[in-house]
Amino acid sequence: MRTLTQLQQNHKVIQDFTLTTLASIPGLFARLTYMASLRDLSSGRYEHAGLAALYPDAAIQQALQLCHEQIFERILETPLSSQQEDLRAFLAGMEGGLPGAVSHWRRMEAYRVFLPEAAPDYLKELFCSNLRALLEIFEEEHSPAHSTA
Repeated sequence: MRTLTQLQQNHKVIQDFTLTTLASIPGLFARLTYMASLRDLSSGRYEHAGLAALYPDAAIQQALQLCHEQIFERILETPLSSQQEDLRAFLAGMEGGLPGAVSHWRRMEAYRVFLPEAAPDYLKELFCSNLRALLEIFEEEHSPAHSTA
């Protein structure tokens, strides 16, 4: 009985969070970035003041971890061409625009903070490999050699 109640509560947290927060964030990479921003990098715990006022901490942790993993997996299930367009739009909206963000992300591998903790290593490596390839494509598109060709 307790497990059913916990599952129902987790479902309610996920539904509340996806309808009121995630639905307003355009694009999978923007959503993934937002999910990663809710996680404390030193502890792995998710923090969300609005949910904390309504739900128990355990339900919030499980629900946000699940949402993070699902967005991450949805990106990996998306064709690379669609990932490319979504990532391009996301990076173009950052400070410094697309070229600045691409340069920084390639140097610092900033995208590694987006990885869900519980995701299998092979999916983490696939994600990072895809990002490296996409960033290389973007950099090549904005290189002086490409512009003059």
